[in-house]
Formats: sequence, C-alpha cells, structure tokens
Amino acid sequence: MALDSRLEIRLLQKLILTPQLQQAIKLLQMPQIELSQSITNELMENPFLEEELSEDSFSAGQPENENTVSEAEPEDNQYEDAEAPLEKLMGVSVDDYFEERGFDGRDLGYFTPGNVDQPSFENFLSKNGDDLQEHLIWQLRLTPATDRDKEIAEAVIGNLDENGYLQASDEEIAATAGCTPEEAAKAVTLVQGFDPNGVGARGLKECLLLQLDALELRGTLVESLIQNNLEDLERRRYPQLARQYSCSTEDIMNAVKVIEKLEPKPGRNYSSASPVYITPDVYIVKTDTGYNIVLNDEGLPRLRLNNIYKKLFSQKGTLSKEEKSFIEEKLRSAVWLLKSLDQRNKTIYRVAECILTFQREFFDRGVRFLKPLNLRDVATELKMHESTISRATSNKYLSCDHGLFCLKYFFSSGITGGEGMVSSTSVKDLIKRLVAEEDPKKPLNDQDIVKLCQANKIEIARRTVAKYRKELNIAPQNRRKRYD
Repeated sequence: MALDSRLEIRLLQKLILTPQLQQAIKLLQMPQIELSQSITNELMENPFLEEELSEDSFSAGQPENENTVSEAEPEDNQYEDAEAPLEKLMGVSVDDYFEERGFDGRDLGYFTPGNVDQPSFENFLSKNGDDLQEHLIWQLRLTPATDRDKEIAEAVIGNLDENGYLQASDEEIAATAGCTPEEAAKAVTLVQGFDPNGVGARGLKECLLLQLDALELRGTLVESLIQNNLEDLERRRYPQLARQYSCSTEDIMNAVKVIEKLEPKPGRNYSSASPVYITPDVYIVKTDTGYNIVLNDEGLPRLRLNNIYKKLFSQKGTLSKEEKSFIEEKLRSAVWLLKSLDQRNKTIYRVAECILTFQREFFDRGVRFLKPLNLRDVATELKMHESTISRATSNKYLSCDHGLFCLKYFFSSGITGGEGMVSSTSVKDLIKRLVAEEDPKKPLNDQDIVKLCQANKIEIARRTVAKYRKELNIAPQNRRKRYD
C-alpha cells in the first residue's frame, strides 16, 4: 500500500462554543457565592475592571438600576498628582505611619528582628471551639499513661471519623504506630474511656454498649436488647420482644426510652464545621399592587471599566505591538464579562417572572396550590432553550412570604385531581400533613393515605404513595407506631 500526501477541501458544519459564550454559560449556572468568588478573581486578573464604590455608584438625579453598570467619566485633574510622593498623598511620612501603628510592640504582618518574641495579631483570631481530636488529645495528656501508650493512642485518635467512630483495625493501627496488635487494642480501650461516652467504637452496637458502662447498666434488659435485638427495636416489634424476654411490654418500653437517650454519633457535638447559609438569588415581595421581583446583588462587587486604562487605551499610538495586544485582549474580556453579568441578571429575572406568572396561586395561597410545571413550558414562554432554563434555575434560590425555595422546586410533574392536574409537590405536602396529624398509636398505612387522598379528589396509586413517602423520609407504618 503506497503512502502519499494530498490536499483536500471539505465543507463541514460544526457548532463551536467560543470562549466568551462558554463564560456566559458558566456564569449563568453559578450560585451566588461562586459568582462572587469568580468576579473577585476577575478583578484581580484584569486591570480594566475595578469595583465601583457606593458613594459614586450613581450620579446625582439618576435613578438606580440594578441591571446596568455605570462608567464614571474621568475628571481633568483626577490624575495630575498620580506621580506625587507617597508622603504627599498620605499626608504623613511612611516611617511615622508604621511607627505609630506599631506602638504596642506587635508586628504588622512582616518580620521584625527586634520583636521576635511578640505575638502577632493573627494569633488572637477567635475559634468556635475544640474539635473532637483536640478534645481527646487534651484528655490524653492528663492521663497517667506511659509515653509509648500515649503515642499509640494518638494514632488511634487520628483514625477517628467526624462522628467518633474508629475507622481502622488493631492491625492497621499497629502498622501505623509500629507496635503489636495487643498494644493497639490496649490503646483503643484507653481512648474508649474518654469523653464523650461511646467514642472509639467501631459500630453502632459497640458505641451504645460503651455508653452503658457510664450508666452502670451492664447485665440489664437494656444491654440484652442492644446486643441482640437492634433490628427488632428498629421495626418496633415490642410485643414479640416482651414474649422473648418473658416480661411486659411496659418493661420493653422503659428500656427503649433509655436506649433512645443514648448518643449514636458521639463526635457530632464537637464538629468544628461552620454552618453554610443559603443566600437567595431572587426576592419576590408582595405589595399592595401585586408582586415585585428583586435580584439579590448583596455581596457581589459592582464592576465598571477602569478610567485610567480606558485613557491608556485611547493612546495606542504610544504603545508597542505587544502592549496593544495585551490591552485589547483585557478590554474585550472586561466588556464581555460586564455583558455576560447583565445577561445573567436579565435571564434570571425573566425566569423568576415566568414562574410568578405560572405559580401565582402558590404565592397567593401556599404550597398546596402549586401547579404542575416543566422546563419546556417556561422555555416556550420565554423563547429560550430548555438547557438555558435549566442552567438559570440550577442552585438558585427564591425567597418569598412562604419561605426559601430552590427554583427547581417550582417544576414538578402532575397527578390527576378533581379540578384538573395537581402538582406532585402538593401531593407530597398533603401526605406530610396527613402523617403529622395521624394517631401515633394507630398510624396510617399506605392504603389509608390513598383513601384520604381520594377524599381530597386526588387519584393516586399505593405504590406512588410509598415512593413519595420514601422521598419525604417518612418511615413505614410499623416504625411510626407508638406503644406508650
């Protein structure tokens, strides 16, 4: 087979996303926190961008518009002192400034040979509290054990998860600490005696049994139930357990009350993780004349083009070819970012406005009046692609009088009802309310819930009720039954 080279002309059609379009799509699907971080990174990398200060965000007499970015014009004398000495601009000499700020002997973020022993300001940052490992290490230091035992116990503490469970075997701990499995087992027993009770266990059963030592309940009915009948307790088979142990149901219930007060995750009270709060992207505020849609831009830097570099761009004749190329690239990037952010705000606003139109009864009357809605309905109404609507609603939250909801919450399938189609979200809310109002001693089974839904003119199958119940994390009938 002969090999040769030749030229060919082919006509192809391809859909190629430009980097600018990729950036716009990426910004559209970003949640509030990620968007703020992305804008901050662009501010650091692109000299054409600067954050607009609050005092000069809007000119006098100009109405505020959240979807526009103002660009203040440079004044004639704005940069005439740009090359003035630092002392003239600050009104004080540099040496006097740092001497005054460091009068108490602490360093200001840089190394000072004469004040090596002085603590820095960063050493006084507040902390939520000790985490689990620090709490256990503190107890280990107060334990009258040998240095070798403490060293092995530190290896045990290092293998605890956030809930306080030991995630390594004695052999693995021995390999890590360079000891025998017997010494590792001794160290595990040492750590299991620390506070909180139950720490260092390798499973739920061992965790609960360790807590019985502190309560002095070894050898009782409580220990027998934990040792042999955890699955029966989960399924609330109290009459069968009473027959098994030849006691009354009341005795079983008293033992269950003790078990319920034990801590299945002893380490969670020492978690150092900070809570993550959801920031709504859209507010829908009810007024006397209807509803107002407000986009949340709190925490987002307001951007505008830097006047210094705009002025520099107008003097391209004094720049080299590389400098011109760099400036033009950064200017295009900055302008496209501003346009992408503006387009993102407009898209989210239009989607929220469309949701308000389709789900008006929800905003007026509550969750039970939510209607079936899919992405295609909104895409058709706004003349956009479904993927655009999906990106605009991903990880976005809406705040209204009824609470804080993910935008995806308003999209749900439909179930046949007495007055047309009913949203599956409304049906789930009905099931949740029926279970909350049931008699704990005679809880509803899935067929009972079907009949009550039919009484509310909702046609639903039993398997659908079971599916929705699992999605709502509602236990089956036998696990919800109370005997006290």
